[in-house]
Amino acid sequence: MTRAGVYLAHPRPGSFNHAVFDAVVEELRDRGCEVVAHDLHAEGFAAALSAEETETVRSAGSAEDAQVAAHRAEVATLDVLVFVHPNWWGMPPAVLTGWVQRVLVPGVAYKLGTGEGEPVGLLNARRALVVNTSDTPAERERAEFGDPLHSIWTACVLPYVGVDDVRRVVFRTIAGSDAATREGWLREAR
Repeated sequence: MTRAGVYLAHPRPGSFNHAVFDAVVEELRDRGCEVVAHDLHAEGFAAALSAEETETVRSAGSAEDAQVAAHRAEVATLDVLVFVHPNWWGMPPAVLTGWVQRVLVPGVAYKLGTGEGEPVGLLNARRALVVNTSDTPAERERAEFGDPLHSIWTACVLPYVGVDDVRRVVFRTIAGSDAATREGWLREAR
């Protein structure tokens, strides 16, 4: 059975991101996947990285934070990763950035021989879906900003930990979208 981890990073209950998260979780379960679903804000995931957690070459060792330790153990068992979050300043929200920095650590998600070396991904997951919401039109996102979220997920984070099949879907523009448009997006998220 495929084991999927679905991670939501949006602080406002009732947001469209929450609706997308719920739709994705439901669809994966309907398809027979074992789903572990995390609303990082609701869980109170602490995003701040400690000095002790900044090791990049040696194995990170065990996390002192029980929640971080649980996420590290869990992510190593997943076959598929799904991230749902808004585009805020061209970045994922801080809670998800913190999750990446605290959970996808050496010895869990990758290994490096040297600081400048090529990483070897350690995760079982080889596929990921990133679902973003945005208020920036696609043409402006590419022309003015270079679509930084695309680079973050498809070049920087996921390939580094061994995930080589990354699909990204962006629903835009959220502000001012009507119910019919949002329903269409939810169908697409499924």
